[in-house]
Amino acid sequence: MKKDIDIPEVSNVTVAIAREKTLLDTYDWKVYLINRNDFTIENAIVASTGYGEKEGEQQKTSTLRHFLENVSAKSSALIEPIQENVFHLNNEYWVSYYVGGKIHDKRFVFVPDSICEANLSFIKELDREGVLHS
Repeated sequence: MKKDIDIPEVSNVTVAIAREKTLLDTYDWKVYLINRNDFTIENAIVASTGYGEKEGEQQKTSTLRHFLENVSAKSSALIEPIQENVFHLNNEYWVSYYVGGKIHDKRFVFVPDSICEANLSFIKELDREGVLHS
């Protein structure tokens, strides 16, 4: 039965979308997995997709899957670059990883237009500004 399944709680693992200034005075945006735990997370798989609508028309991006062998304790790992032209969509990152042989997973969704100047904060793990999923 469903109640008999042990689903570990995900804690101290999050996703951030951060920007980096280019030589042309524009910004490149990248998505990162942040591990704030005192232990390494192993065999992380991240499925990313965007979905929503624009001007009454449904839009959906391709689903991409990324594999991160290890994300060390108190560190971060690049998942993928992201283009500003999808910020109006729900940007979803489904993260699954192992700790001590036990699988953990959590879905992180950046809602439409949440990746914006007003929501930027300094993310110390990345040493840059970005939007940190809460």
